[in-house]
Amino acid sequence: MKIIINGKEVEAVDGQSVLEAAKTAGIEIPALCYHPDLCVKANCRLCLVSIEGTAAPVTACSTKVYDGMKVTTESEAIMALRKTNLELILGEHRRNCPQCIWQGKCALLKYAVQFKANLAANPLRKPEPDIVKFGPIILDRSKCIECRNCVDMCARQTGSRRGTDKEMKVDGFLEIEDRGKDIKINPSCDQKKDCIYCGQCIVHCPVGALDSESPVEEIDELLKERKDQTLIIQFAPSIRTCIGEAFGIEPGTNLTGELVAGMKKLGFDKVFDVNMAADLTTVEEAKELVWRVTEDKPLPMFTSCCPGWMRYLEFYRPEMIPNITTVKSPQNMLGSLIKTYWAQKNGIDPKNIKVVSVMPCTAKKYDVDKPEEKINGMNPIDYVLTTRELARLLQKNKIDLKTIGKELADDPFGVYTGAGTIFGATGGVTEAATRTAYWLITGKNLEKVECENVRGIAGLKKATVTINDVTLKVGIANGMENAKIILDDLAKDPKAYDYIEIMACPGGCIGGGGNPLPVNDDIRRKRAAGLYADDSSKEMRFAHESPAVKEVYDEYFKGDEHKIHEILHTKYNQKPKSEITGNRCGV
Repeated sequence: MKIIINGKEVEAVDGQSVLEAAKTAGIEIPALCYHPDLCVKANCRLCLVSIEGTAAPVTACSTKVYDGMKVTTESEAIMALRKTNLELILGEHRRNCPQCIWQGKCALLKYAVQFKANLAANPLRKPEPDIVKFGPIILDRSKCIECRNCVDMCARQTGSRRGTDKEMKVDGFLEIEDRGKDIKINPSCDQKKDCIYCGQCIVHCPVGALDSESPVEEIDELLKERKDQTLIIQFAPSIRTCIGEAFGIEPGTNLTGELVAGMKKLGFDKVFDVNMAADLTTVEEAKELVWRVTEDKPLPMFTSCCPGWMRYLEFYRPEMIPNITTVKSPQNMLGSLIKTYWAQKNGIDPKNIKVVSVMPCTAKKYDVDKPEEKINGMNPIDYVLTTRELARLLQKNKIDLKTIGKELADDPFGVYTGAGTIFGATGGVTEAATRTAYWLITGKNLEKVECENVRGIAGLKKATVTINDVTLKVGIANGMENAKIILDDLAKDPKAYDYIEIMACPGGCIGGGGNPLPVNDDIRRKRAAGLYADDSSKEMRFAHESPAVKEVYDEYFKGDEHKIHEILHTKYNQKPKSEITGNRCGV
């Protein structure tokens, strides 16, 4: 259909909002609470526009287009209303821009400059920090503008959303308490609700009221003090195509070499690539899958790479724990190898090794502290940095990934195959495992390497994989809202699937809660495309062909399955509710 915006005829699609139609046409309408991942709430009221034939201004995010609609976005009256609403919002937000995860790039600051807002027009309603902490997640309610994006996203991840956009009822770990001037967002004290630490509340908050615990300062000090320790850093598959955004580089740009160079310049003794461990995870997981299928063991088998998904099962669905593969996540697997095989090979006391892991995920901070993950009494990883936090550490030390050269990761954990790199995108674990499962069953490699039917950022994918006389029913979900659909399928038919890959974050690790801001489907697609391009460029695309993987098996494990299980596998147990601190739940 055709609509008119500011006198310009533009095309629109039935069902679009005015805001969406304007954006498609390249016309910006200010919006703060709007996010394409979420339901429309029209809380901030910055997107007010005038519609011909309508008496009062309307919110562009909640108003649907119709053929012949005439919209004005920038009249004097509209601009004055926006400025008033913006100044009211600014009175809700205690500003601490230098420490904000948006790094001065948030929409609130942008609009304050654009509208020449008076920052002191309204006194701050919450002038002092008001912090609540749960797991690694930190909520500062003095910065919260009550847009409710976090509540909506949390309902998708830990609870449910019901109703229409205008009358949405949410039921998750984050809740709305009170109304009017006393309104607050709070973690639930209900013992049946808990956080899964996915961090999606963080990346959907437009004003930086949510963040995760950061070891940036501690690691920076560790690098400068140079105690008698070996400092090692490792980085996840998805980091290479996500971190560039923090340096003004196009999403999806593969910065593997630049990342390694930057981390070496920081002063780390060794830089290892978790892609190598993703290859090792692939081999172990494919072995377990084939064993479960051929030996009539518990099916379906759930992947275990995503700690948010593991946290969900261990808290909300402990009865499904027997279905989780016992294979460690690539992060903990590589950390375990560093503190056993690598330490032994290099004659280093593992107690003198500090391992820093760079992850796209806030739940990984929880993952490394689980007692089940310990190796010889030690945590496999000592510190976890999110992608954003690594960018902050690099920038703090004046290291720019736009201008730095390229270097190779260190042996023996610097070599990887294309199968390892696609772990960072939803469907990637399934595709990698399928490649190796085919080889385990047939003794041959797949002729067509790409498994197109499991690719893409669609929230829910189903596929059938046939290998000789073995047929696998596969379910793939990203975002816990879609994971719950798969769990519902299993409740109706326990044999609905044989193999299930779940990533708690939309798009998989490339949409992780620790990645640069902002995020949307377009950005997720570009990040994933960068990983698949890396895969297709590799000469080695099968995890079982990795020389680094072969070296570990041949040189260290030497066929000792007990040793393999001790170092590369783990177990899962029902978990209690998180501790909540900050004048909540009696603490």
